[in-house]
Amino acid sequence: MRGATERIRKQGAGSSVQKLNQLAAFGAMAATLALAGCRQDMQDQPKFFPQRGTEFYADGRSVRPQVENTVARNQLNENAYFYTGLISGKEGDGMPFPATLEVLERGQERYNVYCTPCHSRVGNGIGMIVQRGYMKAGSFHSARLEKAPLGHFFHVISNGFGAMPDYSAQIPPQDRWCIVAYIRALQLSQNATQADVAAGEKIPSPPLNFKEPGSGATPATPRPAGSYTGDEEK
Repeated sequence: MRGATERIRKQGAGSSVQKLNQLAAFGAMAATLALAGCRQDMQDQPKFFPQRGTEFYADGRSVRPQVENTVARNQLNENAYFYTGLISGKEGDGMPFPATLEVLERGQERYNVYCTPCHSRVGNGIGMIVQRGYMKAGSFHSARLEKAPLGHFFHVISNGFGAMPDYSAQIPPQDRWCIVAYIRALQLSQNATQADVAAGEKIPSPPLNFKEPGSGATPATPRPAGSYTGDEEK
């Protein structure tokens, strides 16, 4: 009698565990189906495709026209000359802001960073990488560039010229103009007279001159490779 009772109790316990396992399995299956019913992959989400039609808008176009008078970020460029150096498609010859001492100092600092490797600190086109075999850069003291309008230098810095790449990504427009002002100061320094300097100041005698061959003066002679002493650009 006792053995039969024990057997019945074990059978009842096993049946209960089996039912619980079945319920858990059904619950997991139901949750999976519910989640699958709510799932929406990114490729299936509602969206518009460029150049495809749509029934959402009355005109059938998915690409909407730009809202009137809106301007994309960093594309206002209201002062065209400041951003291009051009006036009616031609290079202008003026600064978009006053060339103060602060502007010239900023231009010198940026010029020494970005321009001296090719053009040298005196602007004769024989920078350190030129002395090591790179293509000779233009001299700012040539007759052609001495007569070039300021907008020419800004346009070249922005868009490149010949073997020179553009520096629009490295140098913002404000700093490009500062460099332009400093280049013109370098050029003017070659033909300065006593009347051009402040009272009490004197022009070096003989004056420094870095013009190209054939212009009345000889530029600095490139040093042979391996002769760098650290003083070339000073």
